Amino acid sequence: MNAPMFASALPRLATRAAEAKSSIIREILKVTQRPEVISFAGGLPSPATFPVDALRAAFDAVLRDAGPAALQYSATEGDDALRAWVAARETANGIPTSPAQVLIVGGSQQGLDLIGKALIDPGSTVLVESPTYLGVKCQEVISGRSESGHGCETSDALVGAMPVVV
Repeated sequence: MNAPMFASALPRLATRAAEAKSSIIREILKVTQRPEVISFAGGLPSPATFPVDALRAAFDAVLRDAGPAALQYSATEGDDALRAWVAARETANGIPTSPAQVLIVGGSQQGLDLIGKALIDPGSTVLVESPTYLGVKCQEVISGRSESGHGCETSDALVGAMPVVV
C-alpha cells in the first residue's frame, strides 16, 4: 500500500515511534473483536459479569457529592480522599497501611510503568514467573529492561533462580 498523500505533512517521528511495533496485547485484542471468537484470556472477562448498575450508582454518588471536581485531574499518586479510604480498608483487613503507601493508577500498564521507573534501572534483568502477564513484556520493550521468565511453583523457586540469571 502506498503512503497517504498527506504523509509529507506529518511531523517527523522520533526513531522509536517510527519503528514501533504493535504490542502482543494489541494483537490479541484485535482478534477478540471478531464475533466468532470467544476469548479465554484472563484479562478479558465476560461483559455480562460487569457490575454496570453498581458502577452507575457509585458514579452518581461521586458526582452528586463532589460535582465537577470529581472529573478533574488529581496528583500522580491519586486522589487524597480515595487513597485514605483504600488505606483504611486495608488496615481494617489486617494490613496496616497509610495513605502515603497507596498509589492509585488507571490500569495495570500504568502501574507497571511507574513501578518499573521507580525500582528498575534500564538494562536490569527482572525475574518473573513463566508464564507471566503479557503486559510485563510490553513494559520491558518500552523501558529497555530485560525479563527472564522462570517456571516455578512457589516464590521461593523464583528467588532460587536468581543466582542462575545473575
